[in-house]
Amino acid sequence: MQAYRRLRKIIKMKKLGYIFALGLIAFLASCASVQYNTTKVQSLDFGQYRTYGWLPPVDSLSKNYFNNDIAKSNILNAANKELESLGLQYTKDNPDVLFRYVSIVNNKSRLVYASPMYGWGGWGPWGWYRPWGMWGMGMWGFGATSYPVGSEKFRYAHLIIEAVDRRTNTVVWQARGSSEIKAPEKSINKLPEVVAGIFKQYPLRKVK
Repeated sequence: MQAYRRLRKIIKMKKLGYIFALGLIAFLASCASVQYNTTKVQSLDFGQYRTYGWLPPVDSLSKNYFNNDIAKSNILNAANKELESLGLQYTKDNPDVLFRYVSIVNNKSRLVYASPMYGWGGWGPWGWYRPWGMWGMGMWGFGATSYPVGSEKFRYAHLIIEAVDRRTNTVVWQARGSSEIKAPEKSINKLPEVVAGIFKQYPLRKVK
């Protein structure tokens, strides 16, 4: 009897874990995620830069949805707002640091999986026991299997902003925001949010 109770407890715990996993996947899928990456000259004191200016955007050879006037305005207005909040002042006369940006849109492909098929774990081909599938509950648990049925193309965009020391003409900081594009218009409207996320990577705290 005790062994039977332990077995039921294990099955219950695994089912709860399965439900939690599905909920987590659903939550992550609902998030429009932007991935941010950054690098900088580690030994540099960025507090020495008090004034800034802009270099022309870097030309991109990729298919680009962000080279129109609305996109450029969204990027520059958001960037100026973030830079001012960091205590930097815009000037055209010999600024300490110069900023520039490049936007890149690439076509990529990924595998498409069939809808999961649910069932109890059992003996698979060649005599191997397959209790899990893609998701599963162990020896006596409920599981799901999914398999690739083809591929689909999608568009992936990168917005890169760089800081260039005017005196040395070298890049001292770079940050990138990357995300999938499902509708160019929505991505253009989201550019201020992406720019704000990029400047969170800048090595200065905002001025209160």
